[in-house]
Amino acid sequence: MRKQTWIILFFIILIANISGGLLKDQWLDYISKPLIVVSVVAYFLSQTSGSSTTLKKWILPALFFSWVGDILLMFQVASQLFFLLGLSSFLLAHIFYIIFFQSIRAREKTTPKLWLLLIVLVYYTALISFLSPHLRDMKLPVIIYGAVISLMLSLALDMLFISNKRAGRWMMTGALLFVLSDSVLAINQFYQSFPLAGVIIMLTYGLAQLFIIEGAIKYIK
Repeated sequence: MRKQTWIILFFIILIANISGGLLKDQWLDYISKPLIVVSVVAYFLSQTSGSSTTLKKWILPALFFSWVGDILLMFQVASQLFFLLGLSSFLLAHIFYIIFFQSIRAREKTTPKLWLLLIVLVYYTALISFLSPHLRDMKLPVIIYGAVISLMLSLALDMLFISNKRAGRWMMTGALLFVLSDSVLAINQFYQSFPLAGVIIMLTYGLAQLFIIEGAIKYIK
């Protein structure tokens, strides 16, 4: 299929999932949620089919563990174990994204920008400090997860300084949206739930995956 067709399909699935949440339609939510990442994988593979770059081997596991995490989190209402397993799956996804971004940095010989790292560190510290009194037995897993996704974001911010600026902007924006999505999820989960949390989480998460992959495609091609 053409690029535009994959993008349209992605947004149909994402809108269906958000609609399922708003309408409290569990079946629509359960059917559409796993298809978000599936559509992104299909788009990525279709657009990079002629490339044999080793960068692809880091993107595909990141998307796979994101997909597994999506499925596990659908059942977190039944048991907190599913939330912990989903968190672990997304932790692995972020580790593969970290390797992907670091691989680009090594190719581009991009040096770390300490002021960007400081901004990420301040945000991470502020969020963990805010949530800490409410985390209870989930405190250590959330701290570890937050540290990993913060590292992912700091590496993604360095994508702004690679030679392919357009690809870098897409990847950086995707990483920012990922952190925003996880931050809202954490606040909704541990501090206080609010009505539109699900919409914000899924919208930013879906766009995060699409934007990172769009940047990866542009860089690989």
